Amino acid sequence: MARRIALLDRDGTIIVEKHYLASPHEVALLPNAAAGLRALSSLGFGLVIVTNQSGVGRGYFTAADVDRIHLRLKELLIAESVSLDAIYVCPHAPEAACDCRKPEPGLALRAAADLGFHPNEAIVIGDKPCDIELGQRLHAQTVLVKTGYGVHYPADAAQPDLTADDLLAAADLIAK
Repeated sequence: MARRIALLDRDGTIIVEKHYLASPHEVALLPNAAAGLRALSSLGFGLVIVTNQSGVGRGYFTAADVDRIHLRLKELLIAESVSLDAIYVCPHAPEAACDCRKPEPGLALRAAADLGFHPNEAIVIGDKPCDIELGQRLHAQTVLVKTGYGVHYPADAAQPDLTADDLLAAADLIAK
């Protein structure tokens, strides 16, 4: 049986939302993010970040900058006894019409192939409509966190299966 995976958005879900985060010095974990990730892991979920980083495609920062940000994120998480299974990045601007920019399923399908899980058995957790739409396209369970942009989630956007205040509350709901 394949391991269950939590497909997680990065900005506004795990780390503080910054407009086009370009520096590892600005990476900060959201309150309860590490505890929520630990709780998900203790429930048997693998932890995979799936993130749109259009700042690369727009020329605001480089793929190497994103790599440094992810190195810093991993350092912060390791200090909290959390390890990620993988990070998948879409570096394209929206107008590139790629298959990997959320809500398109390209990154999630690549993660499923690489890590050997069934996408429809994943749980997709994020703070934006594109995260919830990704989960719906995968026929996976979706969880909206009210952090980042989730604080002002549009009423007319794709509706999640579950809504939680943060990652720890999300893990508690998933455990029920």
